[in-house]
Amino acid sequence: MKEYTPEYLEHIREVIHNQNIEVARKELEGLHPADIAELYQNLNLKEAEFLYDLLDEDTAAEVLMQLDEDDRRKLLRDMPAEEIASHIDHLDTDDAVDIIQELDEEDREEILAHIDDVEQAGDIIDLLKYDEDTAGGIMGKEMIVVNQEWSMPECIKQMRMQAEEIDELYNIYVVDNDNRLKGIFPLKTMITHPSVSKIKHVMEVDPVSIKDDAPIEDVARDFEKYDLVAMPVVDSIGRLVGRITVDDVMDQVRESSERDYQLASGLSTDVETDDSVFTQIRARMPWLLIGVIGGLAASWLLGLFEDFNPILALFIPLICGTGGNVGIQSSAIIVQGLANGSLELKDSGKQILKEMGVGLFNALIIALVVFGYAVIFHSASISVPISVSLSVFSVVIFASIFGTFVPLTLERCNIDPALATGPFITITNDIVGVVIYMAISSALIDALGATF
Repeated sequence: MKEYTPEYLEHIREVIHNQNIEVARKELEGLHPADIAELYQNLNLKEAEFLYDLLDEDTAAEVLMQLDEDDRRKLLRDMPAEEIASHIDHLDTDDAVDIIQELDEEDREEILAHIDDVEQAGDIIDLLKYDEDTAGGIMGKEMIVVNQEWSMPECIKQMRMQAEEIDELYNIYVVDNDNRLKGIFPLKTMITHPSVSKIKHVMEVDPVSIKDDAPIEDVARDFEKYDLVAMPVVDSIGRLVGRITVDDVMDQVRESSERDYQLASGLSTDVETDDSVFTQIRARMPWLLIGVIGGLAASWLLGLFEDFNPILALFIPLICGTGGNVGIQSSAIIVQGLANGSLELKDSGKQILKEMGVGLFNALIIALVVFGYAVIFHSASISVPISVSLSVFSVVIFASIFGTFVPLTLERCNIDPALATGPFITITNDIVGVVIYMAISSALIDALGATF
């Protein structure tokens, strides 16, 4: 990994300022596209454009893919459609689609019209029809395909021809005359069975595959479950339409994790540290306002109890904080289970009952700890320990059930359940916790005639 010190960056800027093309080319020579993309992030747009124009087509295309989405958009903004098309022509179809999807509809059509390779353009158009959150949306068309009826010599000849257009070879897919996926042909077989009559006699049948409309979560789950580096994609009748490689899956998993983490943190849109102040404000403000409204609601509820004793008020942060923590723990477990496939919606009732058991046990321990503390430090009236411990007990059980129920409900409604691990749970538990505390304290006063 290349490290860019302030001294080195100053040297690069001086080279660019002096328009020293030979030195600039020498500095870029041998650098990995990812390192060049990182270098661009430390330069302004004009400086980056100067260096980018010095790259060969293959490297320029790879650097374009390695750039951050915002940096890539800036670089493409002033680039002619012909130049963008020439870069896309050097990319795999799945990477080309990722770039084209970031452009306006009008720009897409113009760029596709300038792609020299008609077959490449056709494949890109086919992939653009898929939802980007499905297997079809992340698959590529670059793969070696052989017919099950071919002999070994014919198969080897076709493999050599097709391999010229492929940078990385993972698997060879075997189809029938209707292009239906029938198996995988291991390269080892080519060495151990050089004189086999037909491929279908030595292929591995029933390979792991996935439908083109399957969600990305299912794709990632299968890659992990079967320890795959590549997986074929088929349509509704089993025809081979593409393949997904592990690097595509890792990119999607990373993006999904970042999105869920931000959602759980109360950010409404995908933001980066280098985004503008306005963008970050727009992303943060919605949940902050909702949090303020929740706090005002809790304050209003407290105002309904004008004679509420100051001693009991000391425990309000404990009630709210405990409820929020328990709720987030419960919802985080459910969201994780839904994400990795260890929990299915049909098991919702069983999971809620299980969480009730866990919540009951946790509530009992926490309530006993709080009761002991209140007895020691607030022994003037037994009503304080009873009120606080009963409230904590009730809040923990509610938060456990609520934290389980909400993500399951969101998943059933096709809403990202990660929403349930953030401010939504905390705010709701704060309000409900205050209500429970007030209700139990008032009930004790009415039932026992207790004073605090």
